[in-house]
Amino acid sequence: MTDKVLICGSVAFDTITVFEGHFKDHILADSIQSLSVSFFVPTMRKEYGGCAGNIAYNLSLLDGRPVPVGTVGPDASDYIAYMQQLGMDTSMIRVLPDMYTPQCFITTDLDNNQIASFHPGAMMRSAENDLSGQNAAWAIVAPDSKDGMFAHARRLHAQGTPFIFDLGQAMPLFSGEDLEAMLPMARILTANDYEASVIEQRTGRSMADIARTMQAVVVTRGAEGATLYADGTETHIEPVKASEIIDPTGCGDAHRAGLLYGLTKNWSLIDACRLANAMGSFKIASRGPQNHRPSRADISAVLKQYYGLTLLDQ
Repeated sequence: MTDKVLICGSVAFDTITVFEGHFKDHILADSIQSLSVSFFVPTMRKEYGGCAGNIAYNLSLLDGRPVPVGTVGPDASDYIAYMQQLGMDTSMIRVLPDMYTPQCFITTDLDNNQIASFHPGAMMRSAENDLSGQNAAWAIVAPDSKDGMFAHARRLHAQGTPFIFDLGQAMPLFSGEDLEAMLPMARILTANDYEASVIEQRTGRSMADIARTMQAVVVTRGAEGATLYADGTETHIEPVKASEIIDPTGCGDAHRAGLLYGLTKNWSLIDACRLANAMGSFKIASRGPQNHRPSRADISAVLKQYYGLTLLDQ
């Protein structure tokens, strides 16, 4: 039996700059109707990102077998090479020669306020990236274009591949009707506590009620851990305390990777959620979504400390 995981979602670049001042001193309320400002940003870094890229990276830290499924432009050649160096199967990353790779441009000021712009680029044609026939133990449908998320979900459901539905940043795209169409195809729903409240509002159903029609619902709650809804019960998953709180970007993706690894190894849902919490704690202690480098021994030590579990020999 394969232990491959299809990671459907965006593969993107994040360009992050720092304005060494305060936006509030330059964006004046009485002049907002004719806004024209320029910020000098001497600090800049470019990060590999996107939900599929981040989840795949974290799964590779666990020695899992991620297969990212995404659409990029020819400007992503270095990203693809980087994935290959990590041992990933990049056969399901489709390069569209006439489009750019999705890119997020973020400027942060000294108050940690952010101004961001997102160019979807090749992501807009992700539905064309047909994963039919790909043999995998599990999959995840993570934030992407709406058409792409539905196309991947329908293909996975048709071929019997169980998958996690991760609404995430795609939340504004999904109405209650859309959610009711997506949820029956998925095996597990994951969301943070804010996303969960929006899903409840749009569907008129509680997380516990939704979980009754699925294998599980997992709601992350930041420093408070997570809640697992499964088998008619609600279980609090105690958090792992991070060594530092540096940057939450990509924490949800790290959490999903831990959950997926546990599922491919046939762990209990509770233990899979515990590993997910541990992965999130490593990520938040590092700046950027793919700059943390814990070894399997490091991850196993945290699992042992907090939950009495071991990752080694798994």
